[in-house]
Amino acid sequence: MARVLVAEDEVAVREFVRRALVHDGHEVTTADDGLEALRLLQGDRFDLLITDIVMPGLDGIALALKVAKENPDMAILMMTGYAAERQRAHNLDALIHRVLSKPFSLRQICTAANEAIAVQNEAVS
Repeated sequence: MARVLVAEDEVAVREFVRRALVHDGHEVTTADDGLEALRLLQGDRFDLLITDIVMPGLDGIALALKVAKENPDMAILMMTGYAAERQRAHNLDALIHRVLSKPFSLRQICTAANEAIAVQNEAVS
């Protein structure tokens, strides 16, 4: 079981990801946007951040850069429905595990989350 923070401004997507990961055995906290995610990160420790790229306030790329700097042991997984945003995230390959294209299935999000956590755990040990 891992502690996962999901930052996603679309309620339906956020809830889908939360339910999928809880069903897969993870403890999940959600944030409506990048700013809320930052607040949650200041008071708690997570194994994985799953963030949308396009969000109001603080987008997922700015959030990922901040998290990678302040919490280098945390795995980061990004998601987007926009091809151009996926390309922007490509520049972060060294910091993030992968970018998932929306829409994705329950199995795809769970597999990607578990892989990101496993890779990060391996890197830390």
